Amino acid sequence: MKDSEKTFLGIIAVLMIFVCAVVAARMFGEGPRQVNIKPPDPAQEEIQTDPTQDISMKVYANIFFIGQNESREEVYRAVKREYNEATDGPKIKFAILSLVAGPKSNEKSRGVYSEIPSSTRVIAVTEQDDRVIIDLSQSFEAGGGTDSLYKRLYQVIKTATNNTDLPVYLYINGKKADVIGGEGIMLTQPLGDNSLGN
Repeated sequence: MKDSEKTFLGIIAVLMIFVCAVVAARMFGEGPRQVNIKPPDPAQEEIQTDPTQDISMKVYANIFFIGQNESREEVYRAVKREYNEATDGPKIKFAILSLVAGPKSNEKSRGVYSEIPSSTRVIAVTEQDDRVIIDLSQSFEAGGGTDSLYKRLYQVIKTATNNTDLPVYLYINGKKADVIGGEGIMLTQPLGDNSLGN
């Protein structure tokens, strides 16, 4: 074998070793890749209860309270509450219990509040094969006037429909709620964007 052939083969061997080293470095040298989570749609006016949390590994329920947008107009704002099916049960039940309990102090400090009376109790949230029934106490209808009733109904509607794919029905003290409050607000069921005729 000539010296020129030996040199050529030596160069080829060095190049192959280099290529193998580069491929190995790419395969084994990199850690897991970070996946950027798309930020929430600003139109939903979402607030995270803890903005330092890594939302990629957690599940959240959206609980709708009331706040103000940049124009100081009232809007429904979804507060994210961390949810764990193993400890919290059905997501819709967790969401309604959280809604009726009202905003936490750190959420209030971000400017949200609820029109649902503090005396309201959740009698039951029953998830069936074809529907969910939310049964609230009579206190849900008490006080506040027509405007307040509309707002609290929309809080329930938005929270319910954002936390289950099943049709949702609202009951008051065990009876299907077709009319709400002394003002006689008509409620079309199952709950949805058009339940209050708007």
